[in-house]
Amino acid sequence: MTAPARAGSLAGTWTVSDSRTRVTFAVRNLGRPAHGSVTCSWGEVEIDGSGAPRRVTAELDLGSLDTGIARRDADLRKPSLLDSDRQPVMTWTADRFTWGDGRWTAEGVLRVRGTRAPLTVTGPVEVLRDGWIRVRGAGTLDRRTVGIRAPRFLIGRTVSIDIDAWLRRPCPA
Repeated sequence: MTAPARAGSLAGTWTVSDSRTRVTFAVRNLGRPAHGSVTCSWGEVEIDGSGAPRRVTAELDLGSLDTGIARRDADLRKPSLLDSDRQPVMTWTADRFTWGDGRWTAEGVLRVRGTRAPLTVTGPVEVLRDGWIRVRGAGTLDRRTVGIRAPRFLIGRTVSIDIDAWLRRPCPA
């Protein structure tokens, strides 16, 4: 997760804090920027003995989707868009990682509405003194790759995704 310093002490599985983690997105809607958020309901990161990530899995609760406009949220949940009544969870998994310029790049697969699409997330990682790891990442998704079809003037093709994830070791049983 970091450059080699403290690498061995990070080895193991880390859990994403659902209360501290924030996932936000932005897309053009009717030509104007629209912003929203979705809750990361579960996630974990496996770190190897060298301090490098080995696997990341995150589940996003589409029922928590919030753009600040109830009607738009209801529209986004419809079968023609996110279809969240039938498929309420969006999952992202990554198992290819590269380190450079002070940040990790994670190449993964996003699963939503019964489809799969590549999604690369890049960002810095901080190992904090209080035992937490903070990961800030950003990625871009072309909504057409997950089967969301709409005129571009209604919904922009590109969705910008920002992640502020907080990881902790699971409590011993």
